Amino acid sequence: MSKLEDILQGEVAAEIGVIAAEAEARAKAIVDAAMARAEALKANKQRQLEADHAAALRRAESAAELLLSQARITARGQVMERVRAEVGDSLQQLTQKPEFASILHKLADEALGNIGKAESAVVNPAHASLLNEWAQSKGLQLKTDPSIRDGVRLVAVGGRAFVQNTLSERLERAWDALSAKAAKAIWG
Repeated sequence: MSKLEDILQGEVAAEIGVIAAEAEARAKAIVDAAMARAEALKANKQRQLEADHAAALRRAESAAELLLSQARITARGQVMERVRAEVGDSLQQLTQKPEFASILHKLADEALGNIGKAESAVVNPAHASLLNEWAQSKGLQLKTDPSIRDGVRLVAVGGRAFVQNTLSERLERAWDALSAKAAKAIWG
């Protein structure tokens, strides 16, 4: 029996070897497929991470450009407000100079041309002496009002209408055009 046993054992061993080889081949195929899928997933994730990084970088650059643009706009606005304040201060300083009498007369003449018939001229108390003779020559009563700082207000006959012509109001009306010219002179 030992020979038959040896033959059976040999056949069983051969059968086991075939089964083991097939199992090993299937296991290797499964491992290879899993490795290929893992590599594909890894490559896909890597591409996605690179795309996300590039998109995040573009967003950050855009945000930085926006912040820089806003800072420039804010700075330019501050500069223009400072220019406006300095021009306003210069106009107020002009009221203290001898040539302001001539300017005040011109402002009054313009206002008179716009109102037609006036009954009074109103100026700052500090400027009443500068316009007194002009008002008398036009037959107007001269009044004072401290709220009028740098010009004149002419009141129409009957007191229902008036025309105010001041340097500060003229600056306000002309500021858009002046600021555009100032900005071009400053920043080109």
